[in-house]
Amino acid sequence: MRVGALSRFRSPKEQKEILAQVATGEVDIIVGTHRLLSDDVVMKDLGLLIIDEEQRFGVKHKERLKRLRASIDVLALSATPIPRTLYLSLSGIRDMSLIRTPPRDRMPIFTNVLPWTDQLLSEALHRELDRGGQTFFLHNRVDTIYTVAEDVRALAPEARMEVAHGQMSARELDNVMRAFVDGEIDVLVCSSIIENGLDVPNANTLIVDRADRFGLSQLYQIRGRVGRSHRRAYCYLLVPDPVAEDAERRLRVLEHYTELGSGYSVALRDLELRGAGNLLGADQSGFAQHVGLDAYMRLVKRTVDRLQKGEQQPEWPDPDVSLAGPAYLPEGYVSDPGQKLHLYRRLSRVEGRTQVESLRIELLDRFGSLPVEVESLLDAAVLRVLGRSLGVDRILVREDSARVTFRPGFVPRMAVLEGPLRQRQTEVEIRRLEPLSIVLHQVGMDPVLETLMVALEALRSAHSAAA
Repeated sequence: MRVGALSRFRSPKEQKEILAQVATGEVDIIVGTHRLLSDDVVMKDLGLLIIDEEQRFGVKHKERLKRLRASIDVLALSATPIPRTLYLSLSGIRDMSLIRTPPRDRMPIFTNVLPWTDQLLSEALHRELDRGGQTFFLHNRVDTIYTVAEDVRALAPEARMEVAHGQMSARELDNVMRAFVDGEIDVLVCSSIIENGLDVPNANTLIVDRADRFGLSQLYQIRGRVGRSHRRAYCYLLVPDPVAEDAERRLRVLEHYTELGSGYSVALRDLELRGAGNLLGADQSGFAQHVGLDAYMRLVKRTVDRLQKGEQQPEWPDPDVSLAGPAYLPEGYVSDPGQKLHLYRRLSRVEGRTQVESLRIELLDRFGSLPVEVESLLDAAVLRVLGRSLGVDRILVREDSARVTFRPGFVPRMAVLEGPLRQRQTEVEIRRLEPLSIVLHQVGMDPVLETLMVALEALRSAHSAAA
């Protein structure tokens, strides 16, 4: 196979030759930067697109890629996907695979958030010099980067030091980066140009000036420039005092997640902090303000599931369920408010009876035997799930009777109830024909609540079979 490379480090003549070879199919694999998205790049027979560092692409670039996705296979790689991309995977719109096994002999990166202190920075620089290593010092403002470089030089006068940033010419930047990779430079004062695609195993100390100005995913990517060998790596995030509350939250997340392969956890926290964005617009982060993030995500997931399964049946809202006694999580059963809220949220999201029963088993295992109030809460959830699939508007359960009112336009197959209700000695009374409202009167010994669930299950099975 013939492999070509396309980037700004190629001369115009070389780029023209490579583009001609790509167009004629002489090049089998083309590796490049954003340059590959230019209009003058024409592929003869493109079949596979691999996007590395997917989080670096903006909306316009992704729109260009989206036009290619219809006819080719696409594999996107990222250690920390942006919130919208991550949610697209979590909701099932995209497939996702996780690589959790780190390279052999790698060690977690020691990460610390602290203000600028000459003594501490001098010790960090000299510790790396003493073990024959190299250091990244990141200052992301080109207008002051040379001034900061002089301050760093004063902390370690004996170190060989150079500056690298994106406004340098391609040749000059290439010379500096090659010298650093070859070990001819001890300290590289640089901008965020080092964020991606740089592998220097001998560089194991990273100092980031004004880390509060960086995003969570970006800092995680920058931290990945060190710790690429068997040596212990150190990352110092320098911040002013005081630091903004949002920035402090981001930095504490990075300080907490230091284990190898924790990019997925960092991306999840970034999703929580920034929101999932607008799936159909240009926003790649941000909250769905009108309906709330949780409701927005559930709506998207439900729609995706329906489209994937090809379901065209109407979706009804949850019915109003009223039981004879109270239905809630008592304080003496689940005392922690956070746990209680989490359980209520899970219960509101259940999509089937099996999920309710799984939650029932979990509660029994974690908190002990279920009080009457909890049993009623779970029974009400089962009735909501069954009723929603049948277009039930209201369910009213009393000691020996249960009334079910359906929504206008829905007519269940009542004939399927004859066998189950006869076995359980239950009489059926039709209170109203439009919209249909029926009452189950329990004559035998079986509880009316169990009989109602059996009846609704039978109606749902008949409805699914007819659909």
